[in-house]
Amino acid sequence: MEEQKKKRVKKRRRKYSPAKRIASIAGIVIGLFLLIGVGAAFYLYNQLDSTVDRLNESTGLSAERMNVQTISDKQPVSVLLLGVDRRADEQGRSDSIIVMTLNPNQDKSAMLSIPRDTKTEIVGKGVEDKVNHAYAFGGAEMALETVENLLGIPIDYVAEVDMKGFQDTVDLLGGVNVTNKFAFTSGDYSFEPGTITLKGPQALAYTRMRYDDPSGDFGRQERQRDVITALVNKGKDDFSIAKFNNMLDVLGNNAKTNMTFKEIRTLSTDYMDAFKNQDVLRLEGTGGKAGDGIYYWNPDAASLADVQGYLSELMEQ
Repeated sequence: MEEQKKKRVKKRRRKYSPAKRIASIAGIVIGLFLLIGVGAAFYLYNQLDSTVDRLNESTGLSAERMNVQTISDKQPVSVLLLGVDRRADEQGRSDSIIVMTLNPNQDKSAMLSIPRDTKTEIVGKGVEDKVNHAYAFGGAEMALETVENLLGIPIDYVAEVDMKGFQDTVDLLGGVNVTNKFAFTSGDYSFEPGTITLKGPQALAYTRMRYDDPSGDFGRQERQRDVITALVNKGKDDFSIAKFNNMLDVLGNNAKTNMTFKEIRTLSTDYMDAFKNQDVLRLEGTGGKAGDGIYYWNPDAASLADVQGYLSELMEQ
């Protein structure tokens, strides 16, 4: 990918609606990390540094992936955000896969949610499979390489959080209120239309339903964005040192990243304008069962080319 970093290929781009400031599962990762960076300017420096060390130690990434200088050099940066579903000692699968690209020189960023069933080459495995299987096969590093190959851009950083961390964060803030569009059942919970209050386990069930959603995986992504928007807003409105300390515990036990403490601080300051000026991209495609009877989602070639070109241009200096 080093050669790819030097030669950013410019492709045609689709016009996306500008400045859509929509949070998503990215908020549970980037949002909390930005909060760490801001908080570090005021207090708890040693505790924050210790927490980030724990996040770094658990990634399982190669030395090359752990030693990235993009944020320190204030270059355009892409981050792979993973919401991981795991049980007991399982490796787990990446239930949510989001790429966030930020350009501090243009003060602009983009967020792309990749449907988990997207059929693509699993780099290092030599097969085509669902993109979320890359994490199950080879952890964050294989997921990074697979998404890089799919989108045609280098991805420097990864930040992941498991579902327990998601639930714990919701409960830590006393639940969140969202507006539900239609009645449905997910897991042990039923959700009625209108404004509803979600605790941790309910929030997880609410964000995971997709098969009964008319919009499929895109509807699920929208519910994720709604929950995280409510979560981030509540966190800002009801902030305290005690809750901040508890948030650090949630991150330390349930998150991983190859960002250093210094890079998180730089991201929370020098990249903040770009983070706020965000385009939300959508990859079009169709889903269906293959000859093996397994459901796959196949990206439209023209839409994929548009997204690749848009992100490639955003990664230019």
